[in-house]
Amino acid sequence: MTQVANVGIGGKRRWLILALGLAAQTASCSFLYGIPFLVPSMQRAEGLTLAEAGTVVAAPSLGLLFTLILWGGAADRYGERLVIALGLGASGLLLVYAAIGDHSLGLLFGVFLLAGACTASVNAASGRAVLGWFGPAERGFAMGVRQTAQPLGVGVAAFGLPPLADRWGFQVSLLLPALAAIVVALLVAWLLVDPPRPETGSAPGEKPSSPYRKPALWRVHGASALLVVPQFTVSAFTPVYLVTMHHWTAASAGLFVGGVQILGALGRLASGYWSDRVGSRLRPMRQLAVSSAAVMLLVALGDATWPWLVLLALVLAAVITVSDNGLGFTASAEMAGLAWAGRAMGTQNTGQNIAAALTPPMLGLVIGDSRYALAFCVAAVFPALAIALVPVKQEKPQVL
Repeated sequence: MTQVANVGIGGKRRWLILALGLAAQTASCSFLYGIPFLVPSMQRAEGLTLAEAGTVVAAPSLGLLFTLILWGGAADRYGERLVIALGLGASGLLLVYAAIGDHSLGLLFGVFLLAGACTASVNAASGRAVLGWFGPAERGFAMGVRQTAQPLGVGVAAFGLPPLADRWGFQVSLLLPALAAIVVALLVAWLLVDPPRPETGSAPGEKPSSPYRKPALWRVHGASALLVVPQFTVSAFTPVYLVTMHHWTAASAGLFVGGVQILGALGRLASGYWSDRVGSRLRPMRQLAVSSAAVMLLVALGDATWPWLVLLALVLAAVITVSDNGLGFTASAEMAGLAWAGRAMGTQNTGQNIAAALTPPMLGLVIGDSRYALAFCVAAVFPALAIALVPVKQEKPQVL
């Protein structure tokens, strides 16, 4: 693999690429994580039960899950600009179709499923573009910036979709993420430049060997999936915990969650900068796994003792449990090399999405009526397992 010593291998262009990657991921997240905000309006308009509305809401994530690796492979072969513009643009057009006309519940499910499958193109390809244009001394911070797209996308959806749905109906409100996706797709097609493909060291015409022949990359994926459990424990159960156990209003709980999301975004930036300074992604990732296990136990202690302690612990947990996210993606790409980076990040994201989908129902069974402290202790087990799984000793300086 070609070694590039300079920090900013893309010159000033790299910041434009980062902005485009951030915009693409934000547009994608405003749809993927914004649909749940439409559940009340959907129920009123269509007379749906919560289970029926939840099924429709789950469709985009299901489509995403099955296509992440395929889109990553397409980015490895055909380049980031084509993949992002095609997938994000198709997703936007599908949402325009969903927003116009009278559609059955089954048809909406199918459209959302396809739109989620299309928008999955952004996950691996945008990260691949960003990582390809930044040198190793800036790559962690750049990836941290890109990872702030999730809270940004949630914020766009939270502020935009409910008012539009109340005024015009849930279908018309879909035009917000639809237009965002189409506009960003056009900007990507116009302005994004694929990063240069360095020499692989293989003979001409010979395919680079698979990085999955050794266990290190599998261990990164496994550790990252384990670390998702406390993250989604906090995000999924904090609102209902504050309302049911501490008698907060839903609005107050929402403001609390929104505030800590901002802190979580800052935590992602800080961890990326930290990894650049120490020249390692996996050492900070392992230390964050230790912190994640400890803070979940602190949340459990707070639930069993003093309200002020559990609130402080929840704030800390909301920051610590998301801070490793960008490190796992960056490490996956660097260990895989540019020829396999898209597939590696697609595989990474697939494992995390499976863990995220399983966390709420699994811990919901543990919680039952009020066993939150026990659930927080169970959530602490997963980052504790990740500590040993992170392959720190196998990490080598890699330059895409």
